[in-house]
Amino acid sequence: MADIRIGDKVTAIYKTGKYIGEVTDIRPQHYLVRVLAVLKHPMQGDLHNPKEADVMLFHERRALAYREQTNVPKQMVKPFEEEIPEYKDSLKKSLDKMRTELAGDSSAWAEKSLNNIESLEKDYFK
Repeated sequence: MADIRIGDKVTAIYKTGKYIGEVTDIRPQHYLVRVLAVLKHPMQGDLHNPKEADVMLFHERRALAYREQTNVPKQMVKPFEEEIPEYKDSLKKSLDKMRTELAGDSSAWAEKSLNNIESLEKDYFK
């Protein structure tokens, strides 16, 4: 495993999203990561029933905010060497990619997810 230190730039997978961030603390099982950009927007809906539309509550899942800190299990964190994109640009790009993927899916889950994305975009980019 790479020797990750405080201040290192990393990719971190949190729930169903993937982020670029900076390690701000090292804990026994986790790294505390400050979010700097979004690589993959979280999937919409119920985490325990992925890609299911007929669930009790179809969650609108937001991306972690710029500079928000979160505990990420150590095995979900990898070093990141590239240029870090601007947060808003990376958020827009991750939503556009998700929309493109969902557009090819005719399921009820994809339809509900697209509705969530529209709502999130209005909130993110007001």
